[in-house]
Amino acid sequence: MAIKQLTVFVENKQGALVSITDTLASNNINIRALSIAETEDFGILRLIVNDVETAKETLTEKGYLIKVTNVVGVKIGDAPGKLTAALGVLDRAGINMEYLYAFMARTEKHAYVVFRVEDDEAAESALESAGFHLITNADILKL
Repeated sequence: MAIKQLTVFVENKQGALVSITDTLASNNINIRALSIAETEDFGILRLIVNDVETAKETLTEKGYLIKVTNVVGVKIGDAPGKLTAALGVLDRAGINMEYLYAFMARTEKHAYVVFRVEDDEAAESALESAGFHLITNADILKL
């Protein structure tokens, strides 16, 4: 049930990010979640999009280095302590958290969070057993 994340390695220079977002927009690809971390020379852009294959193809054609990774998406209550509850489930299950970020879309009562963990299946099982709703690719298309 894991969702697909694109990781794009971006040169750390003016205009690099807008070139990527313009390419995606020109191909009718909608960004649903993103995270960017930078180093001195390069940035690591992580994206959840509505059309992974087209995004990967078009960005690769433009010369970008792309990696597709499985991540776990989870819907949590939009209230203090709800993220802690989800993180606690993973911690008690012995699942290491590599990184996380939130979706750009949210509802009135929920937020959507992306977890990159060392074991997707174990994380999904632990979170579902604790009553959390996992986000699917079908859910992303509805956002």
